[in-house]
Amino acid sequence: MSKLIVGLAGNPNVGKTTVFNRLTGMRQHVGNWPGKTVERAEGQFEHKGYEYDLIDLPGNYALSAHSIEEIVSRDFIVDDDSDVIVNVVDAANLERNLYLTVQMMELGANLVLALNMNDFAKKKDHIINIDLMSELLGIPVIDINAKNGDGIEELLTTVERQAANPIDSSLKLSYGNELKGHLAEIQEMIEQDEDLMDVPSIWTATKLLEKDSIVIQKVQKSKHQSEIFKESDKVSKHLYDVFKESPEEVVANARYAFIDGLMAEAVDRPAVEKETTSDKIDKIVTNRILAIPIFFILMFLMFEAVYLISDPFEVLIAQFFTIIADFAAGYIANPYLQSFVCDAVIGGVGGVLTYLPIIVVIFLFLSILEDCGYLARAAFTLDIFMHKLVGLHGKAFIPMILGFGCGVPAIMATRTLENEEDRMLAMMLVPFMSCTARLPIYAVFIAAFFSEHNGIILLSMYVLGIIVALIVAAILKRTMFKGLSTPFVMELPSYKLPSVKGVILHTWEKVKGFLRKAGTVILVCSMILWALSIFPVGVQYASADSYLGMIGNAIAPIFAPLGFGTWQAAVAIISGLAAKEVVVATFGTISGMEEGDEGGMSNVLHDLFTPLSAYAFMAFTLLYVPCIGTIGAIKQETNGYRWALTMCAITIVTAYIVSFLIYNIGLLAGFG
Repeated sequence: MSKLIVGLAGNPNVGKTTVFNRLTGMRQHVGNWPGKTVERAEGQFEHKGYEYDLIDLPGNYALSAHSIEEIVSRDFIVDDDSDVIVNVVDAANLERNLYLTVQMMELGANLVLALNMNDFAKKKDHIINIDLMSELLGIPVIDINAKNGDGIEELLTTVERQAANPIDSSLKLSYGNELKGHLAEIQEMIEQDEDLMDVPSIWTATKLLEKDSIVIQKVQKSKHQSEIFKESDKVSKHLYDVFKESPEEVVANARYAFIDGLMAEAVDRPAVEKETTSDKIDKIVTNRILAIPIFFILMFLMFEAVYLISDPFEVLIAQFFTIIADFAAGYIANPYLQSFVCDAVIGGVGGVLTYLPIIVVIFLFLSILEDCGYLARAAFTLDIFMHKLVGLHGKAFIPMILGFGCGVPAIMATRTLENEEDRMLAMMLVPFMSCTARLPIYAVFIAAFFSEHNGIILLSMYVLGIIVALIVAAILKRTMFKGLSTPFVMELPSYKLPSVKGVILHTWEKVKGFLRKAGTVILVCSMILWALSIFPVGVQYASADSYLGMIGNAIAPIFAPLGFGTWQAAVAIISGLAAKEVVVATFGTISGMEEGDEGGMSNVLHDLFTPLSAYAFMAFTLLYVPCIGTIGAIKQETNGYRWALTMCAITIVTAYIVSFLIYNIGLLAGFG
């Protein structure tokens, strides 16, 4: 069976991942690119005697050296042994999408253009002559619908044909006589060195004019470097004299001129653009006055629905673990082994898994909001407010929104920020976003103290995280990070109905990570907590006389001013440094899930907290040091511990101050 290595490239929000999921299904895995922190999605499938290895490249608007994602994509096209690059483009926003296409053509990539969302283009009265576009570009152009699978079979057949007969896509590029002639002069110098000919000379020549740092370093190793740089500098000066613009602007204008010519020939568009459904909806959901209220109303409805749907399943899972614990206790005679199985494994891990339904449902809703296009509007909406308050622009808020899922990919997402100060500030703010690892904590405390107002209380945690992040950002922007932010225009994708398969796959990827953590980190921590609870030999299980109690009692006075100065709460907070779910595992281990449903854990919590101190505890776990994984991600992204330790100090101080204020103001207000 022949093997094909195929890369999927394109702008963000063009349906690239939908194509990837449709082709690979569950036969995919996610990891990092070798030597990079950029996530790499890779999947395998078979088609008509071919074994495909499909790589989902990072979503990019260009192939410059400004971000790691762009470098990873172009390195894959240049260096990796790929057979074909499938460039997925949004037919409704063709002009913007083709800018990336043109740069891949400069690389001479063996391209197939997958024209997605043509139905949206037709709604805008954009009629695309696909055959003519293919002829003008010199590459195959296939009309597909990633959502329902139309055209996918034709796409695969074309990929297989293209792999057998590769095309140098740079041949059809035309940048006008002035630039073309001068590029040819640089190309002539470049072509003298075979080591520089691993890519078309037009790519190297163009990138030299754009002052691309990676290409400059490559040319510096050439034996003809002096002649090449001399010619490049001469052309750059001449272009500035002629156009009164920098060479970078001249090159960009030439690309867009090529695209404009292509659009004029192959696309029939109305003189006045038709207002789309997305435009009409955006007039409401991004309205200056209505946007933020709509965002919070949607979040409230989502959290209410989360509890409505997940509650029955939580009860069933809790009852299941209770039955398992009773069954195990009846068959295990040894008291230590019985305690280990019932208290450490079932009480600890089972206590966390009880809240799996709420995590599944909230991921489902977030995936739907992301796929339909609203989540980008939420980032845009909050960015308007954030910009005025903090002076931080577009991209800086995107990692914070991602932090609602998990802090690690959110930290990695900060690498798209070109301004270094913005990037560091965003890393300091991500830990304040309420990641899903904290959901089991909220779930168990809300069940014990706030069951009548579960949706409001859960929403308040997310809102508290955002408000605190904005306040901290305002302080840091005026102290540690005084530089100006880089302006950024945020893209708002067209609204579309989410793909059921895509939503399920997105949800499964995230839930799989939670289950993996339950079987590793949480299980190990539960075992350690159990061991500390039964020793020294002879003490009552999980008592103040156990090693666990001794550790907790030594730390507890620190938290007394916050309303939860008990050894159990102190131990839970310390154990939460490994993973936030371990906070629940701690209470689960201590309670041993002795009673059915959530009774055992709820009774323990009622002995340790009041509703006010419970809310202060939830706020502390929201705001204090994130899990080890997030700390490690910051260390890796900044090549050292300085910013990771700075973030730890900021979050600890912030969590303590906020929890102190909540508890003590609550006491003064009579909520004690």
